[in-house]
Amino acid sequence: MGGEPWFYFVPYQPDVTKVLADLRKREFEAGRYNPAEWFPSFPPDPDAPVLGAKHRSIEEAIKAAGADGTRSILDMHRVGTDSDDIDYGVVTLLSVEFLQERFGTPHPTRAMIEDGMDFMEDIDRGQGVYTVVYRDGQPAEIFFAGYSYD
Repeated sequence: MGGEPWFYFVPYQPDVTKVLADLRKREFEAGRYNPAEWFPSFPPDPDAPVLGAKHRSIEEAIKAAGADGTRSILDMHRVGTDSDDIDYGVVTLLSVEFLQERFGTPHPTRAMIEDGMDFMEDIDRGQGVYTVVYRDGQPAEIFFAGYSYD
């Protein structure tokens, strides 16, 4: 098997570490992770029925997922300090240079990202990226994306 892609758009807040923690908690409590849900759908449908967590903690869910990982944001433990902080379990900021080259602007809109997600092929298994998404020239969302471990 190979890594499974995952991605989320969440409302913008300036503290990305808090946004990541809140997103991990939300997805855990909803049960949108392996092994509670074998292959979660992305982006999550807010109107879909919620399965609920099948484990006592995120750490227990990660352990139960084994080598496959949770196939979700739960596998990401921290926010990288800059665009060079690439590691397993880390969401790394997409660089201004990458955004400019890929989208023609350092301030991509949601439509730009949704129409150009083929860049995800360059993300290694067990790793993630994030960027701020703009609407009318203002930060509106944060986009998180990555691949499961296996």
